Amino acid sequence: MKLKITTLDENTASYGYLAEWGLSFFIELDGIRVLFDAGMSSITIENARQAKIDLSSIDYMVLSHGHSDHTGGLQNLLIYNREVSIIAHPDIWTHKYVLENDGKYVFCGIPFRPEELESRGARFHLSREPYKLTDNTYTTGEVAITNNYEQVESDLFVKVGENYQPDPMNDDQSLVICTDQGLVIITGCAHRGIVNTIHHAQEMTGEEHIHAVIGGFHLYQASEDRIDETMHDLDQLNIQKIAPCHCTGFHAIARIANAMPGKFLSLQSGTVLEI
Repeated sequence: MKLKITTLDENTASYGYLAEWGLSFFIELDGIRVLFDAGMSSITIENARQAKIDLSSIDYMVLSHGHSDHTGGLQNLLIYNREVSIIAHPDIWTHKYVLENDGKYVFCGIPFRPEELESRGARFHLSREPYKLTDNTYTTGEVAITNNYEQVESDLFVKVGENYQPDPMNDDQSLVICTDQGLVIITGCAHRGIVNTIHHAQEMTGEEHIHAVIGGFHLYQASEDRIDETMHDLDQLNIQKIAPCHCTGFHAIARIANAMPGKFLSLQSGTVLEI
């Protein structure tokens, strides 16, 4: 299998590309083209133009979860592909908020309603279970939290009626690609834990070998103890290529790069990875 992953949106950018707090990957494999996440704004579109990628060629969009930095570009993207299948978890439509340091709840969910996007041609396929895109490509579905140090961040909430409740982030999912070299796992934020996500991918596919893990690991707010535990478990997994970005945070990325110099890959808007 030939797998090509182009980063269309990320917090940092290669020369000639744009950056924002967001994430989007354009993935070519098995004769299909997948857009994994839509970024925060129209930057995904601008960077696709720069990379000479035809967004009308997308067969599937996969949403890792319902936060605006991964979904804000959806409406504009539908201009280019009006009848695209969008794969996601049903909880993407919960009313998501983040609790700021000043005690205010700020909306951080999808900035559109489903009927608004459906009227533009979006076809949502919502599933709590893994969704099969090809014989070798699946979403993870819901990721179980099985270790004692990876928990959903305490500042994430959903609004139910007039009340705010902790968001379990059940909609957090990743993309798993089975290759001859092992699993390639592409994450959005891995809110339910990057190690939990990897273990889930191994269990659902029956494949132990991890070739690459790419995407957000959501460690920018993590304690040093949690980063230590994560580093230990990532080392035990014998990952061949690792490309943390977006919400992983500079400190955790630097630690991973220092600990895994022969395996670490740097990602920015415009980066192309071929496997």
